[in-house]
Amino acid sequence: MKLPGRAALGIAAAAVVALLVAAPFGLKPYGIYLLSLWTAMTIAAIGLNLTLGYAGQISLAQAAFVGIGAYTAALLTTQGWPLGTAFLVAPAMCFAVGWLLGYPALRVQHHYLAFVTLAFTTLVFLIFRNEEWLTKGVYGISGIPRPTLLGWSTKAPLDFYLFSLGVLALVTAGTWWLVRSPWGRAFMALRENPVRADSLGVDTRRYTLMAFAIGSALGGVAGVLYAPLVQFIEPTAFALALSLNLLLMVIVGGSGYFFGPFLGAAVSVLLPEWLRFTEGLYLILYAAAVMVLMTICPTGLLGLAERYLERAKTRAAAGPAPRDGATR
Repeated sequence: MKLPGRAALGIAAAAVVALLVAAPFGLKPYGIYLLSLWTAMTIAAIGLNLTLGYAGQISLAQAAFVGIGAYTAALLTTQGWPLGTAFLVAPAMCFAVGWLLGYPALRVQHHYLAFVTLAFTTLVFLIFRNEEWLTKGVYGISGIPRPTLLGWSTKAPLDFYLFSLGVLALVTAGTWWLVRSPWGRAFMALRENPVRADSLGVDTRRYTLMAFAIGSALGGVAGVLYAPLVQFIEPTAFALALSLNLLLMVIVGGSGYFFGPFLGAAVSVLLPEWLRFTEGLYLILYAAAVMVLMTICPTGLLGLAERYLERAKTRAAAGPAPRDGATR
């Protein structure tokens, strides 16, 4: 019974990959830009899903780490360094800062932790805005080049999308391994019941710090992709609004579901654009759609799908209802 299920999962995964590769060929440059933006936001949401969905540590600091990654990439590449260097430096910086930010999570939980991470986001935003000697302040950094890999230039929108899709594939593979490793099981034990996890020998202190650090590092990876995508960055792009948007992606897709960030990012990035035909009403309709979804199913779209699949399996196992004369 397991083999057909795995085969079906493999076929579905291959179909999704083929769709993602083929999708931009029928789109204009702006449509390809949206797909590239989706890849970057998905990576950031994957990191937040590790921290929140798997480890149960609420964070409003993900935008700050995306900003750290973006500014690192901008500063390095505009000085002639390859983007690969930024892919090494930015996640390492975010990992270290995320580890330090995890220490408050050892003392406070829930909304208190949210306020701590909110204060951190505000602090980083103020640094981006006020330290003009480093970040150029409100004037931002422009002319961020797109990378060239072994002679392959990614200046064209399609080429950069394929590059971004490759980075997303690597992040997906690494995260898939992580959540199925002993680390991933420790994260979930920490989310479900920290006291019980501690009694079973799980080092809750270390895994709490690790959840923040790894999630933050993925935020840095997303920032490194975001900077050459837009080719101009300024502080307001990494304010609290981005953290809330990333949190929305995780919750709408399904917190704690592996593919939740993929679906949530698609809703957050693409749905407002699809609603633009309503002109001034598109943001109102988008907000209303999210509110209705959260009312119907707080566990997100994948949680809603799982609930309907379980009902269908239950009905199939019960079989058809007997007729009136069948029981006489």
